[in-house]
Amino acid sequence: MGFVKEFKEFALKGNVVDLAVAVVIGGAFGKIVTSLVNDIIMPPIGLLMGDTDFTSLFIPLDGNDYESLDAATEAAAPVLAYGSFIQTVIEFVIIAMAIFLVIKGINRFKKKKEAAPAAPPAPTPSEKLLEEIRDLLKTK
Repeated sequence: MGFVKEFKEFALKGNVVDLAVAVVIGGAFGKIVTSLVNDIIMPPIGLLMGDTDFTSLFIPLDGNDYESLDAATEAAAPVLAYGSFIQTVIEFVIIAMAIFLVIKGINRFKKKKEAAPAAPPAPTPSEKLLEEIRDLLKTK
């Protein structure tokens, strides 16, 4: 029964629960960022580049000329889908920036909390004895 109790204590610790919540929220945040990149950021960039859909950019490795990435995929042709890679890199940069801003905000609050002056340490027994001697010498 000790193993089950030990596992229960581990699984219900605050850190494990916090990690589980972070993974769920991170997954949802990833979907939001993907939508932001695919639906908001990439269309204007594609328009500026001449109606380019980044996800359709590819290089066929078999030397054939395919009309689209879908056509190359249907033909089971090896391709370098560098457009998808560009889009994924942009998503990563946005997620990294958002996490950086969150961590920066958290650290700002921590610094304010730490800035409060700490109470002076309690005097050691030697210091107390020296204070008593000093006080006795003042009275004489």
